[in-house]
Amino acid sequence: MRIIATAGHVDHGKSTLIRTLTGINPDRWVEEQERGLTIDLGFAHLQLPNGQTVSFIDVPGHVRFISNMLAGVRGIHGCLLVVDAREGWKPQTEEHLRILQMVGVTQGLIALTKIDLCDSDDLELARLDIADHVSGTFLDNAPVIGISAPTGDGIPQLVHALEELAERCDESVDHGRPRLFIDRVFAAKGSGTVVTGTLTDGRLKVGDPILIAPLMLEARIRAIQTLGQAINQAQPGHRVALNLVGVEHGQLARGDVVIQEGQWFCSPRVDASLSVLKSLKHVVSRRGAFTVHIGSDEIPARVRVLGPESIAPGEQGLIRIHLSRPIPLLPGDRYVLRESGRSETVGGGEILDINPKLPASRATPNRDIQRVINERGWVTSADLRLLTGINVEPMFNNWIVSPHELAKTIAHIESVMATKDPNGVDLASFTEQHRAVISTLTTLSITDGRVRVAGVHDALLEHPIIERLAREACAPNPPTDISPPELRRLAKAGLLFEREGEWFHITALETAQQTARQLLAVSAEGFTMSQFREALGVTRKHAVPLASELDARGMTRRRGDLRIAGPKL
Repeated sequence: MRIIATAGHVDHGKSTLIRTLTGINPDRWVEEQERGLTIDLGFAHLQLPNGQTVSFIDVPGHVRFISNMLAGVRGIHGCLLVVDAREGWKPQTEEHLRILQMVGVTQGLIALTKIDLCDSDDLELARLDIADHVSGTFLDNAPVIGISAPTGDGIPQLVHALEELAERCDESVDHGRPRLFIDRVFAAKGSGTVVTGTLTDGRLKVGDPILIAPLMLEARIRAIQTLGQAINQAQPGHRVALNLVGVEHGQLARGDVVIQEGQWFCSPRVDASLSVLKSLKHVVSRRGAFTVHIGSDEIPARVRVLGPESIAPGEQGLIRIHLSRPIPLLPGDRYVLRESGRSETVGGGEILDINPKLPASRATPNRDIQRVINERGWVTSADLRLLTGINVEPMFNNWIVSPHELAKTIAHIESVMATKDPNGVDLASFTEQHRAVISTLTTLSITDGRVRVAGVHDALLEHPIIERLAREACAPNPPTDISPPELRRLAKAGLLFEREGEWFHITALETAQQTARQLLAVSAEGFTMSQFREALGVTRKHAVPLASELDARGMTRRRGDLRIAGPKL
């Protein structure tokens, strides 16, 4: 399917042309039909002779309804610019063309309407006028098809041109992250809440759980339709209607976005490029009340120019946009900026950063993924995908790090290790990022939860007391031939432990733990100290501190005179 939006000045025949092509009246409202004036978006579709299907979005041409027009041109593949052969190029023809260019449309064709009311000279002048206005735009050298809706003249040629247009348009890319900007919400009798929009990425299936941003309302897809037909799965680049369970239609509005959990970052502030229209009569600065049109949404916003104080008409620059509500975005999304006070289109551009980290005075945004990494230092691969839409292989566990931050991290680790004794440093004292780097450094080793400089020999680790306490197991004699500081170093190394003045080898704890398991297997209600002592074959002098150590480590819990299983047993 290819989605084509109409464009052009009011009363130039857009809706009449769509009705002639498809047999569907895109003017849905009674008021539109009575006044002969398109107010809101209209929808129709046509199966072309080559089997390709074209879905039309008919937009209003009157300047008062420019916001509705903007809501309809997100995610389209091409445009059908309609120009009245008698009236020629008009203000809204120009504005619509500039808007289409700003939102990234690159393919289209031109319908010259009402040719039955003009002579050949008038038609030639109209074509020359069109060629002059589209020069340098994406419609430069686009086909111009003369048509008359009442007589049918030119309609076959227009259908053939639509076939060629559909072939030129690129297919929508599927990145596996569904996003649908809602452009209609209504309650269908017997079905409940229905929303429609263009699915611009990913796939949605019947039964899928969804979220509706920005309020993050939870819902589920009960049914899906496209072109009036029920389907089980919607493809990217299709016009779809979703019947939703779990939300009332009054909770939703045009501009809300259907997404899935954990796949999008909702941005309240973005950095973007801005191309200012040449026709604008003033510079763009932070002064003024602005609205940003993204997808089908129209969002009040504040604007800060990055770098200079302002951007002149016809020039390009960088801006930071503070949105009045968050919206799920990606770098590369296109937008249009309008000034509310003057009710005029200012310009448009491309979203470059959906979560700026640097202050506006220092920000120089672009689409370079390395810039995103450098500004954060450390970032998980999952977060980087949310921020950029790009999968990057993690460097350390699930982390990606900038070269500068990696060098700082290694220098910090080395400085910490240089000040410690051969017993090393507790691994848990380092941050998660530091631990990830340590595991890759050949200059360090990790043993028993301690980080040591590789190749450094600690003679204390071979002290005879270690072997003696291991041999004496759960009934050791006091260690008298070693100093207290040396005992504490061996405890830090994870070889010994002390409880209630008694020193044990770590293997004694393993024996005590296994004994507790066996006793609890016999009686889940617990065991007494006497039972524990007898099972170990030791006196109370050693049984009590071993039981206390099990309690302290969460392997057992004391309940009165009994000990029961703890959370870590």
